[in-house]
Amino acid sequence: MTPRELEERLIVFAVNIIKLSDGIKPSIGGRNLAEQIVRSSSSTALNYGEAQSAESGRDFVHKLGICLKEVRETFINLRIIDGANLHADQQLVYSLKTESNELISIFVKSIETSKRKQGTLPPK
Repeated sequence: MTPRELEERLIVFAVNIIKLSDGIKPSIGGRNLAEQIVRSSSSTALNYGEAQSAESGRDFVHKLGICLKEVRETFINLRIIDGANLHADQQLVYSLKTESNELISIFVKSIETSKRKQGTLPPK
């Protein structure tokens, strides 16, 4: 996957999370989770854009680490939304959980690869 393709995937993911947030039940917990999930999912895409302009390899890895933290936060938020039945479209929640899990794997691998190239992670 190219950096541009990943960036597009992250943007689509954030857009789909925004659409999901509009359908979350308007309770105290629902509002809080809706606001938080929009922040974390959009932050993933925005920080990935920042990573593309990193000033060094170390800065790149750092920014990818932020992306990883944000997408993990999004995944946990989706699990809470699912567990609390805060959204009627369970298929949408499931597909976004799947996508966030795949993005987590991509970022973990990208960080490992970058660290290996920099010599800060021992070879396999």
